Amino acid sequence: MAVDPVDRAVITQALLAAAREMGTKLVRSAYSTIVREARDASAAILDREGNVVAQAEMVPMQLGSMGTTLRPCLAHYRLDEIEEDDFFVNNHPYQGGQHLQDVFIFSPIFVSGRLVGFAGSVAHHLELGGGGVGLNNAATDLYQEGLIIPPTKYNRRRDWDGGAFERLLGANIRVPEQTLGDFNAQFAANATGTERVRQLCAKHGTDVVEDVMVGLIDYTESQLRAAIRALPDGVYYGEDWVDDDGITDEPLPIRVKVTIAGDTLDVDFAGTAPQVRTNINSPLASTGSAVMSCVKGVLLPPEVPCNEGSFRPITLRVPQGSILNPNAPAPVRARMEPCYRAYDAIMKALAPIVPDRAIASGFDATLVACLSKTIPGGFRVCMEVYGGGFGASVAADGADGIAAPLSNCTNQPVEALDMEYDFFRIASYGFEPDSFGHGRYRGGLGQRREYEVLADDVQFTLYADRLRVAPLGLEGGTPAQLTRCEILRNGSRLNVDPRKVVTLRTGDRIVIATSGGAGYGNPRERPSELVQNDVRQQIVPASVARTVYGEVV
Repeated sequence: MAVDPVDRAVITQALLAAAREMGTKLVRSAYSTIVREARDASAAILDREGNVVAQAEMVPMQLGSMGTTLRPCLAHYRLDEIEEDDFFVNNHPYQGGQHLQDVFIFSPIFVSGRLVGFAGSVAHHLELGGGGVGLNNAATDLYQEGLIIPPTKYNRRRDWDGGAFERLLGANIRVPEQTLGDFNAQFAANATGTERVRQLCAKHGTDVVEDVMVGLIDYTESQLRAAIRALPDGVYYGEDWVDDDGITDEPLPIRVKVTIAGDTLDVDFAGTAPQVRTNINSPLASTGSAVMSCVKGVLLPPEVPCNEGSFRPITLRVPQGSILNPNAPAPVRARMEPCYRAYDAIMKALAPIVPDRAIASGFDATLVACLSKTIPGGFRVCMEVYGGGFGASVAADGADGIAAPLSNCTNQPVEALDMEYDFFRIASYGFEPDSFGHGRYRGGLGQRREYEVLADDVQFTLYADRLRVAPLGLEGGTPAQLTRCEILRNGSRLNVDPRKVVTLRTGDRIVIATSGGAGYGNPRERPSELVQNDVRQQIVPASVARTVYGEVV
């Protein structure tokens, strides 16, 4: 239908604003520090077919699969049997979900009895049961990782607020107040999105709003097709490696072949490592998110919204039974690790044809640290997601100590942790000096955080990557330093095995230092004023600067 261009622009921006407001409501309403402080959550507006229309700029990994997660729900129910107070919930990695801790909730948006779309939200829940408190890094199947919620429809009045689903959920988790509180934050976010879309329909008409939804998706598709069309046709290859499978020390290859033909892009992961027995597997929804995030980030400017149109020009081929598309019931908790290697492999494949937009490899990993303690009547659980350094580009140093590109989580402030937990404290927090790779432009600095344990019998678990395989540079840039995790105990330094749970004692200190980013270009070509600035800030010692860059003036 013909829509006035000004009205179209206003409604488009209103839909994007509604998604952003949903994200703000979700974060500000949350109970757990992983959502309230680290912002490990996302929100979006979808149409009635389950296509993402508008989303908040939150966690790319979660947002890329919103439609993929809703559509299995819609496959189980007819649209005409959905009621206003219903909601869909799904966290099943083999039925459109990602990992169990990311629970997706979708609420229908009705206007005068007509289903217009859905308000969707997802949060990483601090605790969702399973074989370990907060994190079971020893899981060998999905069932050990937490409570599985298949694509299901419930009713808010009947099944929540003391109803059967809320009671079932509360009986299977160790910190019900925080987990159920974060579920309520998701409902609040969805209510915000629902109300904003209803207001738009009341002002402009439902037919007009639905037409703009379609047009917004088409616009993103057309922009991405134009960007692909501007690239030279051809076949391009990239490769990266996950540290190991947690059983042997052999790196796991992630291989990609990117074929550009006209305005289409074919991404084929043939030759990638097979699935493993540990939790370093990625369900297909997560792999698709990683691919789309890299392609969109490299080829499109930030003002082009990310939605269902971002997927349409891309054909994804992932071998069944591979680490990027495992068979059930393989565990998937650490699925971010192979997804980051897929992200880096695609970046390497595209770098020769878009050198001004590609960056060297960075920390590009998820390091999740979990500290927990049993208390009378329950548990206390703290979970943190770490950032590191970004890789350098052709024109700038990499960003220092920031969330990796598929995450976008923020740090948890020391003050917030001090208020929440009494069995540890943060002894120090900052950048890790000289953790980056060198080049004409250097990579970003990694993060360093040190915990002091204040009680006995504190359990510590983590999963991580970049402990063995360093981020690699581009065009002559050098690799960054490896990530490390150590326990300081009675004058000894113990390396932490991410495959095991560690029981800590009073006085123990945990030191986590993440990788920086790799360098771009020949280090000898680095501008002298940047070398001097690095030395003045003690980012790199003068002795290292002389060795790598030459004499420091």
